[in-house]
Amino acid sequence: MADSAALWLLSLIVFTPVIGAIILAFLPGHKHDLLRLFTLAVTGVVVVLTIGGLLMSDETKFDAAQATMQNTINVPWIPSFDIYYFMGLDGISFPLIVLTAVVTFLSMAASWSINKHVKGYCILFLLLETGMLGVFMALDFFLFYVFWEVMLLPMYFLIGVWGGPRKEYAAIKFFLYTLFGSVLMLIAILMLYFASDLRGLANVAFDPQREQHTVDWDSLHVSRRTQVNIGLAQTQPNKDVTEATRLRDDAVLAFLRRDSQADKPLKVEFAGGASDVAATYDEAAHTLRVSIAEGQTTAAQVAQAINANAATAAVVVAALPYGAEGTGSVAPTDSLTIAPYQAGQKAHSFNILALSAMGQHTDLFDVTYFGQSLQWWAFLLLFIGFIIKVPSVPLHTWLPDAHVEAPTPISMILAGVLLKMGGYGIIRICYPICPHGGYDLAFLVCLLGVISMVYGAFAALAQKDFKRMVAYSSVSHMGYVVLGLGVWSATMGTGFDPYYWNMGIKGAMFQMIGHGISSPGMFFMVGIIYERVHHRNLEEFGGLYGRMPFYTAMAMGIFFAGLGLPGLCGFIGEVFVVLSVWKYSMALAIVSAAVVILTAAYILWAIQRVYLGSEYKGPHGEHLHEANLREKTIGVAFLVMCILFGIFPYQLVLKYMDATIDRQVNQLTAWTKYVKEAPAVPAVANEQEVAGAPADDRLSLLKK
Repeated sequence: MADSAALWLLSLIVFTPVIGAIILAFLPGHKHDLLRLFTLAVTGVVVVLTIGGLLMSDETKFDAAQATMQNTINVPWIPSFDIYYFMGLDGISFPLIVLTAVVTFLSMAASWSINKHVKGYCILFLLLETGMLGVFMALDFFLFYVFWEVMLLPMYFLIGVWGGPRKEYAAIKFFLYTLFGSVLMLIAILMLYFASDLRGLANVAFDPQREQHTVDWDSLHVSRRTQVNIGLAQTQPNKDVTEATRLRDDAVLAFLRRDSQADKPLKVEFAGGASDVAATYDEAAHTLRVSIAEGQTTAAQVAQAINANAATAAVVVAALPYGAEGTGSVAPTDSLTIAPYQAGQKAHSFNILALSAMGQHTDLFDVTYFGQSLQWWAFLLLFIGFIIKVPSVPLHTWLPDAHVEAPTPISMILAGVLLKMGGYGIIRICYPICPHGGYDLAFLVCLLGVISMVYGAFAALAQKDFKRMVAYSSVSHMGYVVLGLGVWSATMGTGFDPYYWNMGIKGAMFQMIGHGISSPGMFFMVGIIYERVHHRNLEEFGGLYGRMPFYTAMAMGIFFAGLGLPGLCGFIGEVFVVLSVWKYSMALAIVSAAVVILTAAYILWAIQRVYLGSEYKGPHGEHLHEANLREKTIGVAFLVMCILFGIFPYQLVLKYMDATIDRQVNQLTAWTKYVKEAPAVPAVANEQEVAGAPADDRLSLLKK
């Protein structure tokens, strides 16, 4: 099932840092420059693999017009528990993967000030990059959790060993907060795993009651082994048949049983020479007979004939290309046997895409499986785990301490990438898998976003520590992300219009990218002067423009991007989010718009105190010399990205995420409309009766 080019590319992107870390372990520890240069080269290779492989390669190039997952790989890892090495990317993850590669490279370039235990620092740095990239690519929930935890330990040591005076306190606080969120996430993962059943999902994909709300089974990338486990059967490879006897599009059919004699094998026979494609079911012989026209019939026509005939004993789940793993052609004389359906035996799954489809589509099992109560609690547990990482008020207190004590490069990664993992988890997991919880708690999500925006801005305004001010600005800016994701405006009151919610999610995604550029840049600017004067007291700065004009110009441009100045990367996301809230809640929209004034206040006041003024008032003024070539290169790179992403937001970001976000919003809008209009389904006492019944009878059993 795995495409070899995608398998190699995605694996290399994720695990090249691990390979680099292993090589680093054998390099001499006293050659600090060699260690730094080698680590920088490894992060550079990841950038080349990411941009070159996903934007330039013909085989693995990212298609902006495709809404579903691309470059997917699904290789058995622990198949007995349906755990797979399952990775891929779409319009939500692709921009974040590129952001991670670029910010990590620039952060490593900013690491030349690290002089203690350089080898250990570089090894942990590379392991951290693997964890971050893996989170954005993993599509298996178990694999996602592994990468999430892999990221935790390197960051703990990078803060605790190379941080400032209170580094142990900050590292432990970061670890405990993140671990608490991870425990809640693990509980939710187990809840969803044991509640999942892919057999029900396969039936819903062909439920005639849901003509406008069906499951695209192929887009879920369920493994072949899992398909067999849930009752799917495929025609066996038959490479000896002639072209005249193959189906015209050279495909193979995959079946799912829906007959009443689930305890017996079902035989499927194909017969050639017919004038029309037809499917009939002989109940006495327990055989499904399919007539095909030699050399003319396509797999799609056969699938349509079988699925359209309610009397047939199976449905076609997919028409799989000839030559794919475990597949082959259909000849007129072929026959196959579908194994007995094992009633009551659930097919659990960690597949995030399948869990998302179950959360939105599995109505036949809505009471016994993915019901409203389970989704509500799972959403709450997952959401808490993710907003700790965002972070949102009141679970934000670890962030200022971690930022202040962390060395400059780690603060850059923390602001540029790690905070985005929380927003990514909400949009990738919380809403698609648990729409009941997302819908019920929409206002709470929006309220937390607005509170974080206001609180973070006021807190930043009150700070005297330059770095702590930038840290609280991240709390405020990431509040826009939470607000934009929570604007569930596609409700009955708006005629189920998804326009504003779509705008909010795209604004939140762009805000993550824009903040992922401007915030590391701001931390880098703070780090440059801290390395010179060894303090961050805003009241002791002043007059840096006269001493460091080039540095000041870079810093002002990057700080203006953080302010949200039009034409820079911070503007687009904030405006989209504020506009999207208007139809949802005018009060929240007014408050969120007013935060722009507070943002301008603390940014401009900081610029006035640090870079303008008459003279520098703090210690070590003799060390305030102009930025060196390395610092200028990194600063200019951030400034150029701030400008380009502000001028070309569609070309650089939005066009890659449009199709995917449109698809997700439309799916959740359809779910909202269906749930609000569909009659309530009473509880069912006999779960075994429902699980073992034919697909056509299950809805009536649930409603009887």
